[in-house]
Amino acid sequence: MRLAQATCPANITILPGKFQMSEVLVLYYSRNGKVAQLARLIARGIEEVPGMQARLRSVPPVAPLTESAAPPVPDEGAPYVEKQDLRECAGLVMGSPTRFGNMAAPLKHFLDSTGAEWASGALVGKPAGVFTSTSTMHGGQESTLLSMMLPLIHHGMLIVGIPFTEAALNRTQSGGSPYGASHVAGITGENPLSEDERTLARALGRRVAETCARLAGQ
Repeated sequence: MRLAQATCPANITILPGKFQMSEVLVLYYSRNGKVAQLARLIARGIEEVPGMQARLRSVPPVAPLTESAAPPVPDEGAPYVEKQDLRECAGLVMGSPTRFGNMAAPLKHFLDSTGAEWASGALVGKPAGVFTSTSTMHGGQESTLLSMMLPLIHHGMLIVGIPFTEAALNRTQSGGSPYGASHVAGITGENPLSEDERTLARALGRRVAETCARLAGQ
């Protein structure tokens, strides 16, 4: 019997006797390492879903001459994102530290360069989630998460949050919100991720991956 190719936003091809893993792009900018820690936990959550893989990517810092200021490959951490990553991903989870209640400039700079992907609908219909880290409890976590959603909505993505059916969301005394995963790092970054913050980061990854799988008919 011949199987039809799946018609879904996820980058999955279903052929007789063959299965291709679907990847969720975890894209982030991290200055002091806390957002990167969240990204790795989200990636773990993604890979808890059968048939799903995480693709970790970062964005370079910005400078007056960004093209020449950043090396082509970072010294450590995830490789820098390419536009092809957006086209190939089944879903996206995007993270940034807060800057005055908004996403950091390096991530905004990259998003501002995605006009061609917007015009072609490369991200339309794909699930997306967001995550952040701040120094203080009221340092702008929720406004930063909301600000990151706006360009994703313009790209036609389907926003996935964290429901209060996740027990950790009801008891957390630090980061974590229905808008996305988060961490309260402390003024000098002295706070390790709490157990609830870690649990909610993995939960966000699972939810985005599960939504991708459902859309793909897995």
